[in-house]
Amino acid sequence: MLQDHSGLKYLMLHNIDTLGATVDPKFLGQHIAGGSTLSFEVIPRRLEDRGGGLAIVGGTPRLVEGLAMPNEQAEFSLSYYNSMTTWIDIDRLLTAFSLVRADLDDTEKVDTAIRRFALRLPTYVTIKDVKKRWGHAQEDVFPVAQFEKLWGDMTTLHDVSSQFLITDQRRGQQLKNQAQLDSWYRDGTAQYIESLCEF
Repeated sequence: MLQDHSGLKYLMLHNIDTLGATVDPKFLGQHIAGGSTLSFEVIPRRLEDRGGGLAIVGGTPRLVEGLAMPNEQAEFSLSYYNSMTTWIDIDRLLTAFSLVRADLDDTEKVDTAIRRFALRLPTYVTIKDVKKRWGHAQEDVFPVAQFEKLWGDMTTLHDVSSQFLITDQRRGQQLKNQAQLDSWYRDGTAQYIESLCEF
């Protein structure tokens, strides 16, 4: 991407299930004005929002993942949920990895920098059941261990400056399953998403 667009300075990253996330000049402007490496969009938490959120830890605002919370009650006491839409200052992020743009052609240097950086972040281990379908109504369930490093934990690092932008619920809520569609129609989110699309 940087080879094709060498003047590119900022990126917006979002989850595929955050359907209302768009490249909004207002949020880009807030990100630039804040001078942070990363700007995270957060939304007011609803009961069904799972996965941690914005907290004050040691006097500093940061994202705390649900997996890092001591219990569900602590998670639900957080007022803002992380939509995972993140505005990124490319050069500042590269600096956090001890890289510059010219280093991106050196695969070995980039791999080493990523591994070194990853050591600074916690690793979460979760046990999940995975179905293997063999066909003809045959299936097995296998327990698997999943090891994860989570993007929001970058807010724990002092050399990665982060800020938090409170945004509208419709822009930041995620659609994880079909059961959410009724509430999306009732609260106007479905109509908002439809207004962003061309069919």
